[in-house]
Amino acid sequence: MKIGLDIMGGDHAPAEAIKGVQSYFEQMPDAPVHVLLIGDPDAAAPYLPLIEKYSHRYTFVEAREVIGMHEHPTKALKEKPGSSIAVGFGMMQKGMADAFISAGNTGAMLVGAMYSVKAIEGVLRPTIAAPIPRIDGKFSCLLDAGINADCKPEHMVQFAQLGSIYSHHVLGVESPKVGLMNIGEEEGKGNILAQATYPLLKEASGINFAGNIEGRDVFYDKVDVIVCEGFVGNVIIKMAESVYDILKVQRGVQDDFLDTFNFETYGGTPVLGINSPVIIGHGISHAPAFCNMIQLASKFIETDLIGMFKKHFKQA
Repeated sequence: MKIGLDIMGGDHAPAEAIKGVQSYFEQMPDAPVHVLLIGDPDAAAPYLPLIEKYSHRYTFVEAREVIGMHEHPTKALKEKPGSSIAVGFGMMQKGMADAFISAGNTGAMLVGAMYSVKAIEGVLRPTIAAPIPRIDGKFSCLLDAGINADCKPEHMVQFAQLGSIYSHHVLGVESPKVGLMNIGEEEGKGNILAQATYPLLKEASGINFAGNIEGRDVFYDKVDVIVCEGFVGNVIIKMAESVYDILKVQRGVQDDFLDTFNFETYGGTPVLGINSPVIIGHGISHAPAFCNMIQLASKFIETDLIGMFKKHFKQA
């Protein structure tokens, strides 16, 4: 399998991206993964000696342009066809890469995913799935995490379906329990969207619907898949990041559970519902995050997750 990696994306590019590749090769010596390093050869040159002995496991793909973090996504992709993100998506379109990873401009990654890779037939809106740490040491899957701020009930049902398939085949949960984020546990609670979504989730086939959950349930093992519109999901994600920053970084609290809030432990967030695996990393990603993103992308390919999605929505 060939995994494209944008080494120019993120605040610490390309050093941390290449160090992440080094860590992956060291940890997974027998993995059938060939990494395509996409970026500026001059910027990468000082760090390539780190992976020199793994030269048979990677190929360097020249891309001298970089899309900045604050550039307009659509405009940048159009005006910078030689950028690392544009080249990465181009390789996916041509079948030269089986997956693509970047910690660069999130908007450009989403635009590339939507218009280059495109949504799976039958999927109304692709979604971002974010891992939520739980007190039992495992992770729940929250979606949408930010790209669909306004949703309709049918979108929420598909988020539940995508999250359930992902949780089962990638995270190894036998029968993922799905919870609808709400302001109360009882049926009939919430805004118009939540009230309209609840009966659809109850009736949807292939979903183990556990009912409503509240904000206090997020970090417990009540459900495996948390469904909400992207506005709410992004607020939850950002709040969790602030908890980690305040307690761990600023106050130096030492706690195993708190450590799981560090985004680098899981790497990046996958875009679900598109035709190829795309993983979006945090802009401040370091080597461990890049290493974990490569592992996540390889698991997508190994489990044929995209094929599972296509089969489900074709039947639907």
